[in-house]
Amino acid sequence: MRLPPFNPYAAVVIGVISVSTSAILVKLADQAPAAIIANYRLLIAVLLMAPLVLLKYREEFRLIHKRDWLFSVLAGIFLALHFILWFESLNYTSVASSVVLVTLQPIFAFLGTYFFFKERFSPGAVISMLIALFGSIIISWGDFQISGMALFGDILALFGAITVTVYFLFGQRVRRSVSLMTYTFFVYGVSSITLLLYNLTVQNDFFGYPSDHWLLFIALAIFPTFLGHTLFNWALRWLSTSTISMGIVFEPVGATILAYFILDEVVTWTQLLGGTIVIFGLFLFILSTSRKPSVTIAEKEHE
Repeated sequence: MRLPPFNPYAAVVIGVISVSTSAILVKLADQAPAAIIANYRLLIAVLLMAPLVLLKYREEFRLIHKRDWLFSVLAGIFLALHFILWFESLNYTSVASSVVLVTLQPIFAFLGTYFFFKERFSPGAVISMLIALFGSIIISWGDFQISGMALFGDILALFGAITVTVYFLFGQRVRRSVSLMTYTFFVYGVSSITLLLYNLTVQNDFFGYPSDHWLLFIALAIFPTFLGHTLFNWALRWLSTSTISMGIVFEPVGATILAYFILDEVVTWTQLLGGTIVIFGLFLFILSTSRKPSVTIAEKEHE
């Protein structure tokens, strides 16, 4: 494999910092439905990308294989589902609980590779998964003590973790043969159309929101989307789905700190204890399932 033009691990770090802002921006846009926030986030991203893609990458669309078209469409649909579920969870539970539970996606990623790619479970992987799941139970139990709706938000966040894992699994296959810009533009477009149809179905209003909300929509398109998910998609060409997902383990830390200072959210003892156990379990999971990347030195990849 040719040498990437930028260190993929550094890209994952930048991506994690960027996506840590996502939950905060969603919480601040509290007068807009979750699906509307997600819709504008992706629609604005697509509009910003369109001039470059149509001028420089339009010929690539004719070279995409049918299977990659199908996987890209499915990736876009699952990305839309992820945003609906996760953004909606933030209406019911705290940033700390929601982000920690969404970060369980490495567990689901490994389960996906087990069923689809016949990856084997090591004893260490099983133990670390149980530790992480135990931590999530502590969080959910603590939130249930606060209110049943908080527990409902936790469940939505877990389903958000499952759907984003499926999105990454489809993306890993496509990114082996399709450039970042072409893949991202198409997937975000599919997600935006999926969200548009969903919003029309549930009759959400597309306009009439405060002016600061439009700035938040733009910020969501730029920071967690371009500097977050796009960098993750780029790194998928050189790193595995599990590696990308495991890097996101650090997202709850950044998001919780931002929520404390910006939203005045106080972390409960169950969230702190459960979150620490989840992150510890995920780190053990990383150690027990890590694989050395096959990045070798050669000419740079041009995209």
